Amino acid sequence: MTIAIRPLPERDLDAADRIFRLAFGTFLGLPDPLQFAGDADFLRTRWRANPSAVLGAYDGAQLVGSNVASRWGSFGFFGPLTVLPQLWDKAVGQALLSETMRLYEQWGTRSVGLFTFPHSTKHIHVYQKYGFWPQALTPVLALAPAPRQMPAHVASYAALAPTERGAALAACRALANEIDAGLDLSAEIESVERQRLGDTLLVREGHELAAFAVCHAGAGSEAGSGTVYVKFAAVRPGAAAAPHFEALLDACEAYAGERGMPTLLAGVNTARSEAYRALLRRGFRARMNGVAMLRPHAPGTLRAGCYVLDDWR
Repeated sequence: MTIAIRPLPERDLDAADRIFRLAFGTFLGLPDPLQFAGDADFLRTRWRANPSAVLGAYDGAQLVGSNVASRWGSFGFFGPLTVLPQLWDKAVGQALLSETMRLYEQWGTRSVGLFTFPHSTKHIHVYQKYGFWPQALTPVLALAPAPRQMPAHVASYAALAPTERGAALAACRALANEIDAGLDLSAEIESVERQRLGDTLLVREGHELAAFAVCHAGAGSEAGSGTVYVKFAAVRPGAAAAPHFEALLDACEAYAGERGMPTLLAGVNTARSEAYRALLRRGFRARMNGVAMLRPHAPGTLRAGCYVLDDWR
């Protein structure tokens, strides 16, 4: 068997999606592995965002695995990295990972993270060979949102006039940069809008941006039916960060209500202790736990006092 790694063409997205569901569903022991993730879509959405960042592993003409390299400015994360179950432990995943890390080197990405299963010694061992180091747990938590009106100080990126969007993106970029130098969600925000996957909520205090949340909603997005998924959210650091975080969560609950979604989903690393505790106080409960791994072994946004939501799945 000779494995070749190359960019995944659009015609192979259906096959890649099937491998993704089969691999995770098999690992988790689902009765029907192909039902994993329901009608959520993690591959097509990311391919449309950046086709050159989705890699396929091929045995001849047959697709046998894939991986997605995501980039948020100076920070990147990858996944889902999946391989046909019958080819596990045959170095296919490592071939994908080696080529993925070359992409990040070409991009000049300063820090790269991933989300994996904390109970899988095999996964953690493989990633450590590539310089990744385990950090704190990252639970993915769910809440049945309370009925709320959208606060008046919250704007929808989708509802902005085209002439206003440049300034909104610049404000989001500046806020993220205050949290971690070079962190930039502009491409993620634009992709969600371009693909109609959800919306980005902008929490303002006066004329300043205090917080923002990039949300997916419903079937065909990374959320799935009946769910709003906060893929990324951040609050400007400072003395008002805690109340601004509560206002951001209010906005996310209101958005879920507007969309008629009975579940609000968000991930947070437990090293961000204040943000994690705030979710628990609000009634969020963990659906699954992952462990964050980082290269290099430095905290980045995984630290106390950092009001950020993401999970790097």
